[in-house]
Amino acid sequence: MTGPGEEPFIAAVKPLIDAIGGEMVPPDEADQDDVVLSWEGVDVVAVRLPQLADSLDHILAALERRQGRPLAELDRRAKQEVVRMLEARGAFSVRHGVETVAGALGVSRFTVYNYLNREKGA
Repeated sequence: MTGPGEEPFIAAVKPLIDAIGGEMVPPDEADQDDVVLSWEGVDVVAVRLPQLADSLDHILAALERRQGRPLAELDRRAKQEVVRMLEARGAFSVRHGVETVAGALGVSRFTVYNYLNREKGA
């Protein structure tokens, strides 16, 4: 049962949880790896964080929604910007991150590495 103020709290944190690809679960169903959020001293909701690889897929899907079209349809400059943004968010520290991004952008792994190296050389 939720108390006063808890529904607005959940509504307030939901966009953040959605943006990271997390899942909200009741606090009494939280696993040890879940993050329990409290409001005014009461556990309100637990957040189940996604696996890193799932987060990358979620980020790529969000980028496609923001662009309004598949990332593979972007021009070269826009793809380079996507790679820079993903690098800043740690996407390439995820196992198979380069391959996942290359597939989403419709380019080769070599091209993604070139985009990364171009940024470091600039």
